[in-house]
Amino acid sequence: MYFAALLARTHDGWEASDTELDDVETLADLADLAREAASDDETVIVFIEQEGAWFGLLRVEGEEDPRVFVSNAALAARSSYGEILTKEVLGGDEDDPAEDLDALDLDGTEDGEPESESADGDGNGSEGAPAGPVGDAGILADLGIGEPELLTLTDDALGEIAEALGAGEVLEAVR
Repeated sequence: MYFAALLARTHDGWEASDTELDDVETLADLADLAREAASDDETVIVFIEQEGAWFGLLRVEGEEDPRVFVSNAALAARSSYGEILTKEVLGGDEDDPAEDLDALDLDGTEDGEPESESADGDGNGSEGAPAGPVGDAGILADLGIGEPELLTLTDDALGEIAEALGAGEVLEAVR
């Protein structure tokens, strides 16, 4: 189960809204969703969490490239929305010709035979993603949450981020 929220800076402060990710398939889709919530070219932070196991942040400001942080890449890479974020950080290429060859089932297995475990040996499909934070840990530094603070967030990361931004009350209204 995922929880996703948008924190958008406006002229009057921060606005919070929960959001549905049903139509999000790529990082560009997620960035577009964030830009739609922005007034002018203000900062929008997308927060995604999966059952307290990991959280991810996407920061968008106008048409600039989005910035990404993921609290635990190995866990996030096992989920659809987490994979979107970790691919961006770890350099996954959606147009990788090797993936096209994989789709042709040229791995030596017959139909119905189980495929071997993933390259990282644990069979979880995380493709070697590190079991820890990845991305831009300074993503919120100019907003009052430095790298050390971000790296220590765990249980209620969204609440702590919202409080530090001065958006705690508006967030609670959408939770």
